[in-house]
Amino acid sequence: MTIHLFKGCAAVICDPHTVLRDVDLLVEGPKIAAIGANLSAPAGADVIDARGWFLYPGLVNTHHHFFQTFVRNRADLDWTKLSVIEWLDLIYPIFSRLTEDCFYHSSLTAMAELAKHGCTTAFDHQYNFPRHAGKRIIDRQFEAAEKIGLRFHAGRGGNTLPKSQGSTIPDEMLETTDEFIADCARLIDTYHDPAPFSMAQVVVSPCQPVNCYRETFVESAALARDKGVFLHTHVGEGESPVIAARHGMRTVDYLEQIGFVGPDTFYAHCWELTDAELRQMAASGTGVSHCPEPVYLVGAEVTDIPAMAAFGVRLGLGCDGAASNDNSNLMHCIHSAYMLQCLVASKRAHPVPNPRDFLGYATTGGAALLGRADIGRLAPGMAADLFAIDTRRMDYVGTRHDPASLIAKVGIGMPTDLTMVNGRIIWAKGEFPGLDEAEMAAEAEAALATLNA
Repeated sequence: MTIHLFKGCAAVICDPHTVLRDVDLLVEGPKIAAIGANLSAPAGADVIDARGWFLYPGLVNTHHHFFQTFVRNRADLDWTKLSVIEWLDLIYPIFSRLTEDCFYHSSLTAMAELAKHGCTTAFDHQYNFPRHAGKRIIDRQFEAAEKIGLRFHAGRGGNTLPKSQGSTIPDEMLETTDEFIADCARLIDTYHDPAPFSMAQVVVSPCQPVNCYRETFVESAALARDKGVFLHTHVGEGESPVIAARHGMRTVDYLEQIGFVGPDTFYAHCWELTDAELRQMAASGTGVSHCPEPVYLVGAEVTDIPAMAAFGVRLGLGCDGAASNDNSNLMHCIHSAYMLQCLVASKRAHPVPNPRDFLGYATTGGAALLGRADIGRLAPGMAADLFAIDTRRMDYVGTRHDPASLIAKVGIGMPTDLTMVNGRIIWAKGEFPGLDEAEMAAEAEAALATLNA
């Protein structure tokens, strides 16, 4: 069993409301064994000099589209210059050309960036299944997660409604409901591990109600409840009028009617929802993955996080995909989320939550959305998922008095000094131990180049 002792930590942020100063943290195997002053190093322990370090719980990313990493920094695809329909018509044909290798390397790229910036658990909403790429795309994502060492929740997405019936999805990316459900079941049976400290789980995640048949969502809920896994989809990002025209009710009512709600369910975005709909979600226990950075590009209203918090909606944070956020830096999203709420504070009925609450959305909140009681905070018995920031830098002068608010208020402008997942150091001293980052980057660029061949 590998043992690590972080000696002399300037602060251990156990959770957003509990900060311990000048303590040690002991990791034995995959879990935290003790936190306290003057801990003794067991025989064979790797003793890490943590003077000046702030140790935080590993961040939990609750919404992403890893495959979109291959359309980053494309000014020609910037949707501030396009209508939504024009943007979709440009971007979906690109997505439909991705190969299995592209999905693997784009996932590896996103996971590596997440890990560098303190993310230890990542959920990905992989809804793009071009026919030529086959059905082993998520299998390759699990392979990539194992290589980086990230704790991975795979959202098996899919689209079933053809364009001729009102969706925005090219025919090459369509599946039947039976195909989709069958592959969800295969992935759950193959990879899903519900045990404590699990590194691999599966979430049934039809892409969005506007691009799927009703039966797809009905059968998704039935399968998830039968298998004991979670549910996810996109909600409240402009589709509610379309759903109302089709089904006679807005999206939240529609999904509640078919049972796609509850403590085992979380939605992405939700920026267009009414107070009544948010209260309805709070009552059912349905959670929200807030993705702040797409707000800049969409140009729509800033998601009303103060109202969600006031009504008791369960909240997590997500990066979202590169079609609407060109980085995979959840640390940066904490700062963005807080600053965006400050921007519109004078127009809100409820006050902006405390900065430390935004750290909570990215840790304890994200863990709860994914149904994990073993991650999201630092305490004996919890998984040893954490990251370290050495605050003995000019960047942090005058900030160190409030470690829990630091990320939201000030922001972290560099990679972590160390990221640990399940007791294993996966990033430290500017490199991935045992991996050649330059080689991984070159292989990813070669896979990307095939799209332009």
